[in-house]
Amino acid sequence: MRTTPRPRRTRGIRRALTGALLAGLTLLTTASPAVADDPSASASPAGDEAGPTEAGTTFRTATALKQGQSGIAQASAGDYLYWVFPADAGQRPTVRATVKLPESAARRGTSAWQVDVYDGLRRRQACMYGHQTRKAAADAATVELSCVLRPVRSWSEPWANDPLPGSYYIRLTVVDLPAADLGLPVGVQVRTSIKEVGGSQDGDGTLSEPLVPGVSVASTNETGETGEADDGGASAAPRTVAAGEPEDGWASGWWTDRWLWTVGGGLLAALAAVFGYSLTRGRGRPSHVPPGV
Repeated sequence: MRTTPRPRRTRGIRRALTGALLAGLTLLTTASPAVADDPSASASPAGDEAGPTEAGTTFRTATALKQGQSGIAQASAGDYLYWVFPADAGQRPTVRATVKLPESAARRGTSAWQVDVYDGLRRRQACMYGHQTRKAAADAATVELSCVLRPVRSWSEPWANDPLPGSYYIRLTVVDLPAADLGLPVGVQVRTSIKEVGGSQDGDGTLSEPLVPGVSVASTNETGETGEADDGGASAAPRTVAAGEPEDGWASGWWTDRWLWTVGGGLLAALAAVFGYSLTRGRGRPSHVPPGV
């Protein structure tokens, strides 16, 4: 009886599929390096630009900062100081503040300072970590404060308090101070930095507009849909958005590095299916069985 040689391609197929699986795993692990919590991530290049030299005293008069920019101000102990900066989806903002205290000879005791961050709806945002409140001894020259916010999401449920794209307000003030020290001059410096965390925090939707006060009015006036003319026939001037926007504009919402993970996962699933089929299909008709049996 004539025998036919057994096919020897199974081992080669297994090796090829194993290599493809390893390549897919490499793609997934390198597709979004920004997801890793890299403490060496640097701030926006705008941090080298000269910042404002004053601070607002209310939400409405908050001084605008660019991403990664610093601002300084001279104030009195007991004042409420406000700044505002933009943050987009996939970013994790960090706020740092340094308060230069008066000479120790002029102070009567210890003080406690606090930095708070609010979103565009004026909801207070919790800090992931940092020194949001700190006490300064009677002989301290400065006090350092910091607040690392949660990553900004592209969308969340209406009842949630998740950070969303838009304006973020910084409020700095003293929360505990001897009455005799009220009104003493202090110097303040605030710094903002932005870290890109990728699409790991993305939701399943996007906002129609970022949470920036006045953005809807400004957009409506620019398009002329509901702008009304005054008695002289001139159209109403667009309202200026105080907080501005990121230098590269607000995220469009359709692209995220989660697409890379989705495509990579689909490829891995297809390769795993082919590999499993090659293992379970058998070797075909045995060589000692004649054809037609």
